[in-house]
Amino acid sequence: MPRAQNGREAIFESYSISHAVLTLSVPTVLSSLVSVLYSLADTYFVGLLNSPVQTAAVTLAAPVLLAFNAVNNLFGVGSSSMMSRAYGRRDFDTLRRSSAFGFYGALLCATLFALGCTVLRGPLLGLLGADEMTRAATNGYLNWTVSLGAVPAILNVVIAYMIRSEGAAMHASIGTMSGCLLNILLDPVFILPWGLGLGSVGAAMATCLSNCCALGYFLVYLAVHRKTTLVCVSPKAFCLRRDIAGGVCAVGIPASIQNLLNVTGSAILNNLAAPYGAAALAAMGICSRLSMVPMYVAMGISQGIMPLIGYSYAGRNVKRMRDTLFFTARISIGFLSVMAALFFFAPGPFVRAFIDDAETVAYGMRFLRGLCLAVPLLGIDFTGVGVFQAVGMGRESLLFAVLRKVLLEIPFLYLWNALLPLYGLAYAQLTAELVMAAAAVLVLARFLRRAEREAQAAGNSGSPA
Repeated sequence: MPRAQNGREAIFESYSISHAVLTLSVPTVLSSLVSVLYSLADTYFVGLLNSPVQTAAVTLAAPVLLAFNAVNNLFGVGSSSMMSRAYGRRDFDTLRRSSAFGFYGALLCATLFALGCTVLRGPLLGLLGADEMTRAATNGYLNWTVSLGAVPAILNVVIAYMIRSEGAAMHASIGTMSGCLLNILLDPVFILPWGLGLGSVGAAMATCLSNCCALGYFLVYLAVHRKTTLVCVSPKAFCLRRDIAGGVCAVGIPASIQNLLNVTGSAILNNLAAPYGAAALAAMGICSRLSMVPMYVAMGISQGIMPLIGYSYAGRNVKRMRDTLFFTARISIGFLSVMAALFFFAPGPFVRAFIDDAETVAYGMRFLRGLCLAVPLLGIDFTGVGVFQAVGMGRESLLFAVLRKVLLEIPFLYLWNALLPLYGLAYAQLTAELVMAAAAVLVLARFLRRAEREAQAAGNSGSPA
């Protein structure tokens, strides 16, 4: 085994729990936060135009960009989960073939996604809730972010997942953050009147160019480290073997469905807010993006520990896996609680940072107070889902996705909107997350008991962390 791989194995086997979790999670959280910042940068710089129509265009297009995550999760989460578990078993052939399947599967699906959204643009705009006032701006935004930008946006995320699965979290984060930081630098130049003055279309152009640069970084990384990296994108390694395709899809498809349901929920939220006017829609968009900050922190932490959880599970080191889970839950819930308190007690400055329109700010303050109540619970929910994905529990991941959106959040959007028109929309997530957190605790406890029995039956109950 190459020496570089031995060094990475220390993260999974000999680092203390806190050291391993922070080594893997901090770069992932930072890259997630930078991803949110570039998303917020679009809203911020477009908001400086003080045009609710331009801000609404970015909001209306958001569900389509969220749909990228369906492909990202199918091939990114699916292949990285397979890779981590294969790494723990020292099955390097499966590891390489899983990464090749993930790369070329993502390339094909991203291309088809871009073509489909381009050909069906008219019906898509109607489905998103665009009207005569916002249609042109939304269409221009989608041209650059989807028609031209889907392939680089999806591929750079999928490659980052795979690089992270072998323990190289810092390199994965550098690639992701470089694209996001470039996007933040380009936004004012492309959006504002003193630059190119392209408004929301300029924001989309900056996003597309930045994703192309991030993809370039990852391709160069794979070329330079081709002798040491376990990530393989050689066409020769691609295959449709049942164990490879089935293993990736068993975890990836539930993760993909989860994000498609998130897109559906986002689109329904926008359509329910749209009748109240552009200011209400813009405010909901701003607050939804603000609430993405703690959500991406929780997601980054859970994604960061996935390689460690999967590796430990495959190696029957249940004690290390359990200690990782508990430590992660504590730091996630604690940090998210602090963020929720900031949003609840000081919503005004957060909303005003993105638009200086009195009506929009008034809506936004009430929305943000409602949305932030669910934030601490995300630490439990996302940690649970991260564990399910890491150990190949695709069925549980799918059940959680359906429970959250189809049975809880989407119905509660309509119920809360009927009980408290417009403002009630902000409380649907809280209601759903209360149920989800309780379910996550119960399923995780059951899983840990089962893993302990399996390890004992295999004659290895886990070594000390």
